[in-house]
Formats: sequence, C-alpha cells, structure tokens
Amino acid sequence: MSVKPASSLFPELIEMVYTVIILIQEVMTMILSVSRRTDIPRYYSEWFYNRIKKGFCFVKNPMNPRQISRIDLSPDAVDCLVFWSRDPGPMLERLDELSSYSYYFQFTMTGYGKDVEPGAPPVNEALTTFKKLSTRTGPHRVIWRYDPIMFTERYTPEYHLHAFSRLAAGLSGYTKRCVISFVDEYAKNKKALKAISSYLPGQSQLMEFAKKISSAAEKSGITVTSCAEAIDLSSCGIEHGSCIDRHLTEAIIGHPLDFKKDTRQRAYCGCMESIDIGTYDTCPCGCVYCYASGTAGKVAAKRRIYDASSPLLCGELGPEDKIRDRRQ
Repeated sequence: MSVKPASSLFPELIEMVYTVIILIQEVMTMILSVSRRTDIPRYYSEWFYNRIKKGFCFVKNPMNPRQISRIDLSPDAVDCLVFWSRDPGPMLERLDELSSYSYYFQFTMTGYGKDVEPGAPPVNEALTTFKKLSTRTGPHRVIWRYDPIMFTERYTPEYHLHAFSRLAAGLSGYTKRCVISFVDEYAKNKKALKAISSYLPGQSQLMEFAKKISSAAEKSGITVTSCAEAIDLSSCGIEHGSCIDRHLTEAIIGHPLDFKKDTRQRAYCGCMESIDIGTYDTCPCGCVYCYASGTAGKVAAKRRIYDASSPLLCGELGPEDKIRDRRQ
C-alpha cells in the first residue's frame, strides 16, 4: 500500500501554514530612528552610509553600555527610515544610495539666536537646504519642526510669531506639515533653562499664541500638529500629532503597519515604536534646551573616538561587551 505525500493529503493545511507565515512577516515592522539622540545626518552621515552598505550597525544600551544590540539595516528588515536633523545637507548628494528604502525627514528650523542655538546653521542657509531636500524627495517627506518653543525675556510670544511667520512663508510649497512643542525640563537642560529664565505663559495666552501660529501656517498651506503635549490645542486648529506617524509612514511605504505605541517615549507622545541607532552626548550643536547632550567636554570626548568605519557610533567595543541581535 503506497502512502501519499503530505502535500496531496493536506493541501488546505499547507496553504494555511504558508498564509500564516506571510502574515507574520507582514506585521513584523521596524521603523529606524536616525536619530532622536544626535544629529546623524549633519555630523555622522558618512558613518550612516557606511553602515547601510555593510547592512548592520551596533548600538549600545544607554542604561547599560556593556549591552550592545546588532541592528539589521538591510532593506528587507527596515520598513522606514526617519531622519531627525537641523542640517541634512551632508546627505543630499548621496540620497540615491537610499533608493531601496522608504524614508522621510524631520527638519528642525527655529528663530533662535546663537545664545540658544550656537551651532545651528544660519536661517537662510537652512531654508536653502530644506528646499533642496524637498525638491529631491517631495514636500510630504520633509516635516518642518519648529520646536521646542521656549519663552524668555527675549524670546517672547511676539518674537516667535514673527520668526514662525517668516519661516512658514519661506517654506510654502516645500512642506505640508509643521510640528511644534513647548520646551520640557530634563536633567541635561535644567541648569541652562534656569540660567535664561525660561517660562511658560498662562493657558489663555498660550491658546491665543497657538491660534496665531496655526493661522500663519495655514496661509502658507501648512498644517500644524503638536508633539507630546498634554494641552489640547484643537480649538486653535492644532491637533495632537506624532512625529513617527502611522498614517504618514503607511502612505510613504505603501502598505499598512502593525501599530504599536512607543512606550519608551514621554507620556503624551503618540509615535509608533522605533529603534534608535544614535548615541547620546555626541551632538556638538550646543542648544541650551537639548535633552540628549551634556557638557561640551563630554561631547568632545565622545567625538574624539568617532570612526566612520566602526559599527558603533562614537564608541568602542570592550572585552566585557555582550553583543546580541536586536529583536525587530
């Protein structure tokens, strides 16, 4: 008596198994954040492009530097790249190297002076870079960030409204969305914010300010959303938003995602879960409100060990380090 192969006996079962495997593959989502912790496009783009070629990078656990994750950077593993920068100019000539990836940029541009953002590029230079990037990628893939908004004796609501309106007019047609937030206090910026007497206006003044911001943006065809804010500004035309936004990401990559909220972010953050490949204390821009970099000395020390060919960003492997593949 001959025995029929399993493929003849159970075709429906086999088809079901394959369907389940395909479904599992479709919902295994990885968004790569490049990076909330430092400005990789501006200062470390060569390292990033090298890692894309190699197909992986190492990232140290900020809470336990001996734990190192190996991140798969292959196009098959990454659903979308989200870049954060105030000057992605160094990346522009090599964007073709990202042709196998879906991506978009969060581009920070504010109206502060050198007393607050000593390392920021001049506004006119930033506007030129923004427009070049938008022309290459499309305005839907470059999000303007006017954040964080910080009020001081110099940087009054009126000051911000003037600066914001000027930038919005300059960016008309080059972006569809602007993200705003109000400065938060962290361990790394607490002393600096106190030194410049940063304050938050009362709610009625804040609401009036938000209405004017929204109106100025609307005139330029830009929609404003808030980032990780408890205050409801919907009556001002500003909805709660998310920087790593599900709907925007799905539109860019062309298929639905298995959405998980990033619980490692602030309580009111609505971002999707992502893997960040940056390193704290490596951005030399020196913004007084920065939560990611400490003293200039600490940043300089990290940058001295930067090697564009290393799998680690501004780091070195030690004999006690443990490397594991990051579950994605």
